[in-house]
Amino acid sequence: MSDATTPALRRQLIQHLPELRDDDNVRIQRFLDTAWAEHGLARASLDSYRRDLEGLARWRDGAAGGLPGLDRAGLFDYLAWRSRHGWSPRSNARLLSALRAFFADAVRRGERSDDPSALLDPPKLPRLLPKALAESQIDALLASPDIETPLGLRDRAMLELMYAAGLRVSELVNLPANAVNLRQGVLRVTGKGSKERLVPLGEESQHWLERYLAESRPQLTGKRNVPTPQDGAVPMFLEPSLHPLSRQQFWGLVKKYAVLAGIDPARISPHGLRHSFATHLLNRGADLRALQMLLGHSSLSTTQIYTLVAREHLQKLHAKHHPRG
Repeated sequence: MSDATTPALRRQLIQHLPELRDDDNVRIQRFLDTAWAEHGLARASLDSYRRDLEGLARWRDGAAGGLPGLDRAGLFDYLAWRSRHGWSPRSNARLLSALRAFFADAVRRGERSDDPSALLDPPKLPRLLPKALAESQIDALLASPDIETPLGLRDRAMLELMYAAGLRVSELVNLPANAVNLRQGVLRVTGKGSKERLVPLGEESQHWLERYLAESRPQLTGKRNVPTPQDGAVPMFLEPSLHPLSRQQFWGLVKKYAVLAGIDPARISPHGLRHSFATHLLNRGADLRALQMLLGHSSLSTTQIYTLVAREHLQKLHAKHHPRG
């Protein structure tokens, strides 16, 4: 088979692998249940772990011992196979993280005595700096929705809230209506690992959120009852179908409003609003640890990458405006 170099071809490659063995499926599900119960991994992380482990299990094609019988040489072969067929270093680093967690669980259960992934070095990853919009671009983007329509007013409120609170796109589209305290001007956000944080709304986002709740949401719902998910939390932002937007739907909205704002849609994403929130706060003197709390990062090192963006911004300002820049 020729080397696959695009996501579509890699998906075809996976589709042609053998079906997952029942015993490997049981082991993977048991591991994921443990990871959720003991470490509180988010659903997206669990889904990624499942895809990675199922891909490896299917590639082995019924080899003796299934996943727990895999040795270090087998892992080398699989990583080499993925590299030949176009998987990125970042994707392989995530796979290695899943394998280490899986084999640590297997050792703890007594299914094997060693971890074959322990001595494997993760691939070197290029440092990707977050891409932030200029403040003028943010202003143009936020002003793009047609606020004379119910959906336009909803979209304005969503964009304003995402930028004002630095939300992840999953946090925004899954936001329950009872997470907002308009009287106190704060938002209760449930982030990765089900960790909660309180984030101030800011005057502008609170204004647009109040307008959405008073004017737009009643028009979208009418007299119909809003269906609630299994957790019983009523969604804040709704489609005319009364269901919450998906991440993909919100991505499409961001692209549409970027075009209207004169921004290249290839240079923007929903996460770019979160990056812009962090970068603009740092540029205006925000404390790094306060920013860590606002973003919901468990480690300060994750937040520190924004200092590189801020430093790059200052260097450009110096070069542009200093007489000897």
